[in-house]
Amino acid sequence: MLAGSERWPASVHEALARTLRPAGVLIPVIERSDGLAVLLTQRSADLKHHAGQISFPGGRMEAHDRDVVQTALRETHEEVGIPPELIAVVGYLPPMPTVTGYAITSVVGVVTEEIPLQIDPTEVEYAFEVPLPFLLDRRNELALERVYLGRRIPTVEFHYEGERIWGATAHILVELRKLLLK
Repeated sequence: MLAGSERWPASVHEALARTLRPAGVLIPVIERSDGLAVLLTQRSADLKHHAGQISFPGGRMEAHDRDVVQTALRETHEEVGIPPELIAVVGYLPPMPTVTGYAITSVVGVVTEEIPLQIDPTEVEYAFEVPLPFLLDRRNELALERVYLGRRIPTVEFHYEGERIWGATAHILVELRKLLLK
């Protein structure tokens, strides 16, 4: 259970009690000469859902996907052009339910520095990197509350070089930090 979820509105708990649709995202950790960085994207403003939000490459599982790992790798290739064979999958985070009805499994993958980014503008406005040490430092996490369906819900954000990383993406980064610092 996510921290603070006991304060979510009853309608959110009811929605989460229904069958969640599986989704997979990749947390691309890029090996740079000056350290590790995490690749994030800003979703296209023209998308129907989560337009303009910062996210990891990924999406819902399709019928032809063997598992959520394949979903994450396929979506990463489609959205930012990184071929699956250039990604070394090193781990996973537990599935995270979202208020939009998904169970997101985050796949952690290491990518070498020479990644050939090819942004699909129908899905992604742009991609950017955040140094992993920045995300591992709790002082860079902002604890906030957001009003959702009339209730105050605790949430977190990261702000890096003008980018606001919030919502499910920020919560995934917190879970990644917990795993890495364990």
